[in-house]
Amino acid sequence: MSDVYVSILIPIYNGFEYFTSCIESIKMQDYNKYEIIIGINGHIQNSEIYNSAISITKNMFENDINIIVLDLHEIKGKSNALNKMIKHANHNWICLLDVDDFWMPTKLSSQIKYTDNFDVIGTNCKYFGDLDISPKLPIGNISGFNFFQYNPIINSSCMIKKDLSYWDQQVDGVEDYDLWLKLRKQNKKFYNVKDILTMHRIHKDSAFNSNKCTQLLVNIIKNRYK
Repeated sequence: MSDVYVSILIPIYNGFEYFTSCIESIKMQDYNKYEIIIGINGHIQNSEIYNSAISITKNMFENDINIIVLDLHEIKGKSNALNKMIKHANHNWICLLDVDDFWMPTKLSSQIKYTDNFDVIGTNCKYFGDLDISPKLPIGNISGFNFFQYNPIINSSCMIKKDLSYWDQQVDGVEDYDLWLKLRKQNKKFYNVKDILTMHRIHKDSAFNSNKCTQLLVNIIKNRYK
């Protein structure tokens, strides 16, 4: 456990108004062996959002944690941004955190316990904002779960081995589900921590309400891995 270091990836296009809350939830973690990689895509070069991200993180962390803020103005799409960001990751485990979501303080430490035996580790989750419910997720060792029923790993909850991390830009919006289905077909091992450690914000601009997240696109990626 003491030898596990994590690279946390935060891609930002919309939702920068939630950035401080997102970053604060990382700072509050009771496990501090991580680096933070922030990617600003879909904005002009040297944008106000890019410079604000640098300023906020510098003031919050000072020199305690390695933080990289990338100006990805030339990159289009979340998957392309993530694939660019991961090239800067120094550690063998990757965590994703959408800018409009946040973590509970024991999130990382609760997942680290399972890194010896699993390839993808998620946590239980609660929706908040425009929708105040908890999604139904399988808990524990979910390697035998039927992933074709629904997406069993919340994107902002995941901890995944770096060498398994690649997202397909052709399915942006459900790129996480596509990756889980691909890895499940490869017989990779999945686990969901039972505690609610990830808070997923639902609002008008969130991926939950994206037009890309249609049943048609979900059916397309399911057909890939039958």
